[in-house]
Amino acid sequence: MNNILAASFRDPSGFLFRCDGKLYRQINQVYSDDYKLLNESGLYDRLVENGLLIPHVEVAPELAVNDQAYCIIKPELVPFISYPYEWSFSQLKDAALTTLRIQKLALKKGLSLKDASAYNIQFYKGKPVLIDTLSFTAYQEGAPWVAYRQFCQHFLAPLALMAHRDIRLGSLLRTGIDGIPLDLAATLLPLRTKLNPGLLMHVHAHSASQKKHENERKSAKGTKVSKKALLGIIDSLRGAVRKLEWKPSGTEWGAYYSDTNYSDDSLSRKRNLVKQFLSRTEARTVWDLGANNGFFSRVASEQGISTIAFDIDPTAVEMNWREVKKKGEKDILPLLMDLTNPSPDLGWDHAERTSLLGRGPVDMVFALALIHHLSVSNNVPLALLAKFFARAGRWLIIEFVPKSDSQVKRLLSTREDIFPDYTKEGFESAFSEFFEITAAETIEGSERTLYLLRRK
Repeated sequence: MNNILAASFRDPSGFLFRCDGKLYRQINQVYSDDYKLLNESGLYDRLVENGLLIPHVEVAPELAVNDQAYCIIKPELVPFISYPYEWSFSQLKDAALTTLRIQKLALKKGLSLKDASAYNIQFYKGKPVLIDTLSFTAYQEGAPWVAYRQFCQHFLAPLALMAHRDIRLGSLLRTGIDGIPLDLAATLLPLRTKLNPGLLMHVHAHSASQKKHENERKSAKGTKVSKKALLGIIDSLRGAVRKLEWKPSGTEWGAYYSDTNYSDDSLSRKRNLVKQFLSRTEARTVWDLGANNGFFSRVASEQGISTIAFDIDPTAVEMNWREVKKKGEKDILPLLMDLTNPSPDLGWDHAERTSLLGRGPVDMVFALALIHHLSVSNNVPLALLAKFFARAGRWLIIEFVPKSDSQVKRLLSTREDIFPDYTKEGFESAFSEFFEITAAETIEGSERTLYLLRRK
């Protein structure tokens, strides 16, 4: 049975669907000329060769969902779909530069991106890659770039706000399905950004032009833009993006491992236990919840296990991503995630963007030095934590941190202790409802206990 993906309905050129658990894309007849040009121009081969476009193979046309099909392709599967509001500053910046690089290569081959949605970019094998094969259309001489406003809203505006105002403003992408409106960005940006030629042109002036002409399509109607001028706009956008910088600092857990109560021996012991527990499960997918800089995530990723390293701290995620790039790591993806308010189902019919748990479960979940933050800092009962983790993964490596631990004492120093059930016995009782305890080891040099749990 063919099942069309709920998020794949906006483009008449085609859509994604699943058949027998495998992912396919139907390319409709209306897109046939552009699809032929993509292949015959050599652009598809060039982009795939450079790791800029997800590769695909054409498969049996009998899989077509309806009679509008021109052909069916089977794209290489991206293990985990993430969203721009879950990316660090540099991840969004890298995705922006990748989009501009693709557009420039497309123009040289006689095509152009008809949209520049950040959602068309995914992180695969340690790099940003375009996943929408239907994003290209034949370039028409003199035509402006129809995706210009979308690029500015999805990439440039949020990056400028994160760099010049507050890193947390990237979360506005979660509420705006088509990016951050330029008039809002122009209002929030400091006045000094008008002295930046790129931001002046592509955010402030662009926003003013939108207000004057009501919308970009109307203002662009009849306007002729040469290919040389269009390439100049792409270069200008690239320069504006490249100049935007954010220096990670000042967040609570960004330097966690340099400010922990673990000795080097204890940290090494904990790492070895995690590795031992992981080897007993044959897990091929891992979510490290509260991963910080990915120190323990790499216990899994360095074994070729597809690992998502989630953390609430933008500094930690940023530094983790920089490490991924520096080392050329392919099996770890750092992402921003507040577990007390995780990514929900969003978009039309609550189905265009999938919640965190909707993208699981995975084989293994790490919850290391985490539950005291959720339970003590955020008042989440142990029973609800156990239920959540059981929905997230089939196996769980979790660390219980008692009240006698210095980190928990720190959390309780400014509030009343209203957690009588937050004990080792209370933990084991709550989690035993959903999990079988298969191993429990005290971490030498600490009062903490590491558990290996299997979901019932």
